[in-house]
Amino acid sequence: MLEFHETRFPLDVSVNGRGGPERRTDIVALGSNREARNARWANSRRRYEAGYGVKSLAQLAAVIEFFEERRGRLIGFRWRDRSDFSSARQGGAPWPIDQALGQGDGARAQFQLLKTYGASFAPYARAIAKPVAGSVRVAVAGVEKAYGVDFDVDATTGVVTFSPLAIPVSGAAVTAGFLFDVPARFDTDYLEIDVSSFEAGAIPNIPIVEIVP
Repeated sequence: MLEFHETRFPLDVSVNGRGGPERRTDIVALGSNREARNARWANSRRRYEAGYGVKSLAQLAAVIEFFEERRGRLIGFRWRDRSDFSSARQGGAPWPIDQALGQGDGARAQFQLLKTYGASFAPYARAIAKPVAGSVRVAVAGVEKAYGVDFDVDATTGVVTFSPLAIPVSGAAVTAGFLFDVPARFDTDYLEIDVSSFEAGAIPNIPIVEIVP
């Protein structure tokens, strides 16, 4: 990942922002009146509009300061997606069996945090690269493991590493629960701020886009 600051966009603004996942699909109409569809992106990408969360001049000033320190689009940061920030369904507290990470083979020590969407038809496994420090819980074959003893987590990559004596045995299911942020950046190098319009109720345009790991 290119230059990235492990700091979160002002939380009081992002929780009132708008946005969600985006995909890119080509659709071609055929002569038979049927259509052919092709996914151009293997992974989804999230886009947000932070302007909806700015409710005061103090918040506006905080966003401008954050923008300047990130040098516009140059440097990434953490973004809290209010609609999707937990391994648990509907944003509940993480549980160590929330998400499947893979199966042990007796030698593999590292597992990437994943969140899977869907189950029956075509589940989508999303790599989680920015877990919240201290929130990750891990289980092997349904038994929770001890952080700092049995495993560690790199909060900058989302990689779980088991200690040599705790490597999952062959066939053992490795699962995890966690809170997470979205790696993101500004999607503009220019913030057009009109304070008089803002005070009159206009929403500033502050686009944010996910950095896909």
